[in-house]
Amino acid sequence: MHDLDFKSIETVALDDGNDALVIIDQTRLPNHTELVSLKSQKSIYDAIYLLRVRGAPAIGVAAAFGIYLAAKEIQSDDYDEFCAQFRNAKRYLNSARPTAVNLSWALNRMERVIITNKEKSVSEIKRLLRKESIRIKEEDTWVCKTIGEYGLTLLKPNMGLLTHCNAGALATSKFGTATAPIYLGHEKGYNFKVFCDETRPLLQGARLTAYELMSAGVDTTLICDNMVPSVMKNGWIDAVFVGCDRVAANGDAANKIGTSYAALAAKHYNIPFYVCAPTSTIDMNCQSGGDIHIELRPAGEVTEMWYEKRMAPEGVKVYNPAFDVTEAAHITAIITEYGIAYPPFELSLKSIFHNNKILTTATPDPRG
Repeated sequence: MHDLDFKSIETVALDDGNDALVIIDQTRLPNHTELVSLKSQKSIYDAIYLLRVRGAPAIGVAAAFGIYLAAKEIQSDDYDEFCAQFRNAKRYLNSARPTAVNLSWALNRMERVIITNKEKSVSEIKRLLRKESIRIKEEDTWVCKTIGEYGLTLLKPNMGLLTHCNAGALATSKFGTATAPIYLGHEKGYNFKVFCDETRPLLQGARLTAYELMSAGVDTTLICDNMVPSVMKNGWIDAVFVGCDRVAANGDAANKIGTSYAALAAKHYNIPFYVCAPTSTIDMNCQSGGDIHIELRPAGEVTEMWYEKRMAPEGVKVYNPAFDVTEAAHITAIITEYGIAYPPFELSLKSIFHNNKILTTATPDPRG
């Protein structure tokens, strides 16, 4: 029934010998598992924009590999000319999706390699860029596993869990963020019962998370988004675990549209609501959720996608935001790779960054 092995899966990979970024095309799941080799910058941009590769951490890894491949194509050995062409490629990739901070975080991190090694030859800088892109992917795997270990400390066997969208292995290098505690607990025989809401309009919960968890042997139940309060009222949910695309300094968290709805229901029924956030998704330069730019998606995702025939009247107006912001007041804790942050998040997140000497994530380099 399922042909995806999550112990060997590589959602995003570098095929350096063929100058290609290799991804699992997530728009083809769950019915087809298809690996796609992307060799042009346009194909990489399109893959990010069209959600063929998606999930904030996976987007960051794809961006790192993508900008390395762009640098590899630059012919000039002149440092200034190389920088100019690199920054053009960086701006292009960075425009693919505005909300997920990992995109700009990874591109800025790759750019720092150029800035801090200006005395080296262009060929040596290219080698260092390759090394950094691979390090970004390896770190993501460690981050997800560590988030899973912290998250598991909050859980007990036989709990019922709810997750929204896909913050799983497909959204990262491995393990996922919100699903990492589920996978680690499953390995220990915790016997979780997981509810995935479908996540309209792109159905990432139905197509991806349900598929992932079933492939791993986890007890999985699919529900519609608007069924969340009902299953909570029934007493079937003990905790909610979600991922995020950007967390503001005050703890407001932007995630797939519908997340705030689940958070409000969890607050009403006194159910803990946890956001699993690698520090690469925490934007300490963003003061609150009101400063987060929310991407608007095409109307056809609501009116036509997934249907044999159009399911809404021609000409109807459509509002299709890709994300919403869950206010910090509705978040029980934010789980990072460096520990669990509790309210007040202005202090706990700042402490995590300070204590671990983490560079602020999305800061543009002053050289542009």
